[in-house]
Amino acid sequence: MKKISIHVVGLVQGVGFRYSTKLVADQIGIYGIVRNESDGSVYIEANGEPDKVDQYIEKIRNSPSPSGNVDSITIEELSYLLWMTQG
Repeated sequence: MKKISIHVVGLVQGVGFRYSTKLVADQIGIYGIVRNESDGSVYIEANGEPDKVDQYIEKIRNSPSPSGNVDSITIEELSYLLWMTQG
C-alpha cells in the first residue's frame, strides 16, 4: 500500500472540490480524508495500491471539480496516515 498526503492550492474551496475528490477516490478504490484548510487550500491523505494512488494524483492535479482550478500540489509519501492515528 502507498500512503501519501497532498496539499492542493488554487480555486479548491466552494466549488465542489472535496465532494468530487471523494467520488474519484471511491471510483478508483482509494481511502483517506480530504479537508479544507484555513488558508483556502485543501489537504488530502490517500491510501491504496501504488498504481491507483498514482492515478488518483493525476485526477487531483487536473481538478476533479469542473468549477475548480488547481494551481499547485505538493505530494509527500507517508509512513502512516494521520487520520488513522487520531481518535
